[in-house]
Amino acid sequence: MNVDIQSVVIGAGVVGLAVARSLAMSGREVLVVEAGEGIGTGISSRNSEVVHAGIYYPIDSLKARLCVEGRQRLYAYCAERGVDHRRVGKLIVATDEQQYSALQRLLEQGQRNGVDDLQWLDGAQARALEPALSCVAALWSPSTGIVDSHSLMLALLGDAERFGATLALRTPLLSARCMEQGFELHMGGSQPMTLHCRELINCAGLSAPEVARAIVGLPASFIPQAHWCKGSYFSLSGRAPFRHLVYPAPESAGLGVHMTLDLGGQARFGPDVEWVERIDYRVEPRRAEGFYQAIRRYWPGLPDHSLQPAYSGIRPKISGPAEPAADFLVSGCAEHGVPGLVNLFGIESPGLTSCLALAGHVEERLNDR
Repeated sequence: MNVDIQSVVIGAGVVGLAVARSLAMSGREVLVVEAGEGIGTGISSRNSEVVHAGIYYPIDSLKARLCVEGRQRLYAYCAERGVDHRRVGKLIVATDEQQYSALQRLLEQGQRNGVDDLQWLDGAQARALEPALSCVAALWSPSTGIVDSHSLMLALLGDAERFGATLALRTPLLSARCMEQGFELHMGGSQPMTLHCRELINCAGLSAPEVARAIVGLPASFIPQAHWCKGSYFSLSGRAPFRHLVYPAPESAGLGVHMTLDLGGQARFGPDVEWVERIDYRVEPRRAEGFYQAIRRYWPGLPDHSLQPAYSGIRPKISGPAEPAADFLVSGCAEHGVPGLVNLFGIESPGLTSCLALAGHVEERLNDR
């Protein structure tokens, strides 16, 4: 079967659905193709569901700019569309005086990124908010929150479909070829088909580099190497004595083993850092040993045997263990020279927070010729 369509989005995670919504609302004919059996079965459903303020990311980076813009747009969108969310606020804690300087750098960086509501708290002020905490200082971020990621994706899909977009599940990309005016795509699944489109947006998450390598005519030098970094989560049996999110000072590959709350008030801890070469979402119970040690630095009262394996996710990094963390890479015609093609690589955290801003950025990049 041969199909002609204006825009094809590969990947039905939160970013792909946000991109499809934006393109459909601009008047384009849009098809979203997803290799899995449902929307958001990868990165989008395996994270902390935190709405980040924009503190952690290098000044003037895409992550910083799109997180701050995306957070504002996401809160407004969730309120408008009735997506369950809550601004619970977050404490980033220093557990000893050696972490003062790291916390101070975060405060200055967040402020320069446009996060204008950060507050420095001493230990007593932090414990006034969370009496169970052990810390000598903290940053208070009132604009950090949590969101129901699945409800968000359903809302984005509903908007996209209302403006004419179509979703095709169990439809993997087998190969693609750059043509004079657009792309020829060969799709697999139970009903293989050939698609012709003028615009192709690769939002395939963990598979984005693999999808890009399947595009004949895209120079290989513009495809980064994938590095997969697994993070496991453990849930707390019983109720946690916290009302806000609690984060330690960040570490090299992530933000440390932090405590988040779901919308029902249940606490979960994670993610940790484990570099892997294959996708395996099983949570090894023995990893809890490292969790107890990390958590008790800021919550000494964590009871023994109270952590249960919950779930895991894999960060789609484009920088390796010994390298500085890479920025989002949104690669368009200005970089690779292929009109109508935008590849999104390394869309890890804060991708969920940034999804609406990323969608607008992709639309701008499609206009690069």
